Amino acid sequence: MSRVGVDSLPLIVVTFAFAGMVIAVQLVDQFLRFGAESLIGGVIGLSISRELAPVMTALVVAGRVGASFAAEVGTMRVTEQIDALEVMGVDPVRYLVVPRFLACTFMLPVLTIFSDFVGIIGGYFVVMAREVNALVYKTSLSELMDPIDVLGGLIKSAVFGGTIALVSCYAGMSASGGARGVGRMTTAAVVISNMLVLIFNYFLSVLIFSLRVV
Repeated sequence: MSRVGVDSLPLIVVTFAFAGMVIAVQLVDQFLRFGAESLIGGVIGLSISRELAPVMTALVVAGRVGASFAAEVGTMRVTEQIDALEVMGVDPVRYLVVPRFLACTFMLPVLTIFSDFVGIIGGYFVVMAREVNALVYKTSLSELMDPIDVLGGLIKSAVFGGTIALVSCYAGMSASGGARGVGRMTTAAVVISNMLVLIFNYFLSVLIFSLRVV
C-alpha cells in the first residue's frame, strides 16, 4: 500500500495540478466568450472526477507500479524463487498476488481522491487568474456535481487498480527466458493494463453514469 499509494503521491500531485490547469486554460476562454462563466467550475469538476482523475491515475500507476510488480514477480519466476515457494508448500498466488491486488484495489481510489482535489484546485487558480469570481467557481461545483460523480470515479479506479495488479502479476508469473523475458513481460503488462483501463472505462462510464440520468 505504501509503494502503490504514498510513493506515487508526488507524481500524482504534479500530474493533476497541471492537468487541472490545462483543462481550465482550454475551457475558460470559450465559456467567457459565450457568457457561461457560471458553468466553468462544475464542468472542470465533472471532467476531472468522472474521467480524468480515475483514468490518468490508473495509467500513471500502471506505468510506475504495474511495471514494478511484473518485473519483481518475473524475476522471482526466472530465478526459480516461486518454484522454491511451491516446494515449501507456500501458495505463490496467496503470498505474492493477493497482497498486491488488495493494495492496488484499495489505494487507487485514495489516489483518485487526491487527484480530484489537486486538479480542481489547479483549475481554480487558472480561473481566478482570468478574474472569474471565486464564489461563482465554487457555486458551480456544488450545483453541477453530485455524489455519484465522485463515487463513480472511485468505483472505476478500484476496478482499474485490481486490473493492473492482476495483469502485472500474471505477466510476471508467465515470464521465462531470463532477463530478456522479464523485460518483455514487463512491457506487456504495462501495455495490456493501459488498454484494459481504457476499455473498462467506457463500459463503466456507461453503466455508472447512466444511473444519474435515470
